[in-house]
Amino acid sequence: MDQKLISNLIAQFQNSRLAELKMKMEGFEITLRSEAASRHAVPYQSMPLAPEAIAASYAENKTTSPAADAKETASESEIISSPMVGTFYRSPAPDAPPYVDKGSRVNSGDAICIIEAMKIMNKLEAEFSCEIVKIMAENGALVEYGSPLFEVIRR
Repeated sequence: MDQKLISNLIAQFQNSRLAELKMKMEGFEITLRSEAASRHAVPYQSMPLAPEAIAASYAENKTTSPAADAKETASESEIISSPMVGTFYRSPAPDAPPYVDKGSRVNSGDAICIIEAMKIMNKLEAEFSCEIVKIMAENGALVEYGSPLFEVIRR
């Protein structure tokens, strides 16, 4: 496996909320663990990852990752990231208004978007009350686990 791909994988892991990542492919195996498991760790999900997907991810993030850029914006803001791989939708239907817009105030438990994975619409709900500062994903775009979706400020 290419050293640059490994470096990119490690950088993305460090910017994620994962506590552990195990990956095996074509005679190569790597396990990454975070010393301090994040309080926001997401339950384990087994997802096969093709070498092409890793290479594509690397190509898109050659300079810096969106998560790294987002962390540098405002010290008091937080990022809500995708809990899974899928398609990001801002509204429950194509003709419906979006769940949230920039400036929207959201209560804990309110729906903020949908991530479609394997033809299943997964409604993402806010884990805390917040205000949407920036919408970081495009409607209809493919998002990966840990992709930044919203920049928010807790309220």
